[in-house]
Amino acid sequence: MGARATTNAAPRPFDGPIRTLQIRGSFDDNGHMATNPPGSPSYDDPRRLRDLLERARGLAADHQLTSVMVGLAGFEGDPIFPEIVNFVESALRVDDSVFHMTRERAVLLLTDVDQERADQILQRILEDFRESFPSTAPPAVALGYFEISEASPDASAKDVLPRVFAAPPKSH
Repeated sequence: MGARATTNAAPRPFDGPIRTLQIRGSFDDNGHMATNPPGSPSYDDPRRLRDLLERARGLAADHQLTSVMVGLAGFEGDPIFPEIVNFVESALRVDDSVFHMTRERAVLLLTDVDQERADQILQRILEDFRESFPSTAPPAVALGYFEISEASPDASAKDVLPRVFAAPPKSH
């Protein structure tokens, strides 16, 4: 191998055109490239809903725990509804999950509760939202419930989704 020559010459100034680097995307809190640009809606992979149902069925079959799938729906184009979903998600326990279907629909999995307790929890969280963010009209939200227990081990998305989104959102 040959010896490498070094010089002490001063670096030459750059005289070419200046180009800017355009990044098409954004970064998450960990510095990794995010999948959606800022401000765009983020929806979960449909396979994740199937995984949540499997989890609820597994808890029912293996541990005799009842879980509740809750449909949370708002009016199309409602700018407040995504904020409601974020607020609900931040108030849930670590074992609970949120599946973002569309901008106006989300499915929650509340574990180790029955339908009555799930309704109490969500009503309390929605009341906290109303107190934290007062407005002239209450938030327009529809809630639908599907309880998964030992008695309903075969629940599928085809069974759950029509039930949890049967009621339209309450008017503004």
